[in-house]
Amino acid sequence: MARVKTTRGTAVDEADGGSGGGQSMEKSVAKSTAKTSTGNAQDLAGLEAGLDALDAVQIKRVSPVEVLVQKVLPPIVAVAVVLALWKVLVVAKVTDDYKLPDPGLVWDALRRLWLQGELFDIVWTSVSRGLFGFLIALVIATPLGLIVARVKFIRAALGPILSGLQSLPSVAWVPPAVIWLGLNDQMMYTVILLGAVPSIANGLVAGIDQVPPLFLRAGRTLGARGLVSARHILLPAALPGYVAGLKQGWAFSWRSLMAAEIIAKSPDLGLGLGQYLENQRNNSDMAGVLLGILMILLVGIAIELLIFAPIERRVLRSRGLLASAR
Repeated sequence: MARVKTTRGTAVDEADGGSGGGQSMEKSVAKSTAKTSTGNAQDLAGLEAGLDALDAVQIKRVSPVEVLVQKVLPPIVAVAVVLALWKVLVVAKVTDDYKLPDPGLVWDALRRLWLQGELFDIVWTSVSRGLFGFLIALVIATPLGLIVARVKFIRAALGPILSGLQSLPSVAWVPPAVIWLGLNDQMMYTVILLGAVPSIANGLVAGIDQVPPLFLRAGRTLGARGLVSARHILLPAALPGYVAGLKQGWAFSWRSLMAAEIIAKSPDLGLGLGQYLENQRNNSDMAGVLLGILMILLVGIAIELLIFAPIERRVLRSRGLLASAR
């Protein structure tokens, strides 16, 4: 009888122990599940934080010393090296003096233009023509590029023509423009337009081709169609390609203008950089020729740095493609 009780007691005790063990196991599983959920939540939060860190643009102000070292000093060093090599070639007598004059003679020609009060007039004549012609080309090429990019029939008809016009040397348009319009400013602007419009339009078309279709579908969902879609969706999304087209359009404008000024000569046109260069060639003044080339080069670089480079930096920075603010 005692054994039975003992056995029953043991059985009861084992039953109680088994029940307690099951509850303990359930608690352990619950704790483990809670820890796993917490760990997954922490991992997810860490992943999101990492992605946010990748997307975030770290804006770092560049000190004036860094700007001087990184932006100003390298061009100065490059110019100094070119002048030094030029001087070495002159001293070494690698060619005749009338073919390669001393840098000092070029400086004297520049100083003479300045003292005579002609330097600013010559530069401004060409710069004003180039900028005004470029603005006209911008007004024409922007809607043209939008239409070509969005209308398939017009793209099939005009796309190859625009590409062909872009590859055609601008100097080829000077003779027919002189015959059509005569020796006047209208002829100059016509040559500029024929050189710049295809470049700007093709740049805009290339930029629009890179716009994700999802942007357009989202815009249509919000009610943006037609000109509203072009203004608020297409142009902002295609801005990097558009800016590249503008830069190339300015380069073609400037080259076209210089070709027209070198070939076309008339008192009514005034004295621009291209005409100054041609006059010095007629006078066999190599120092003046080199001065004309240098001024054409410097004006092109100045327009690029003062107008287009800030616009390009702003566009890239707004898209998180620049790591520092300059």
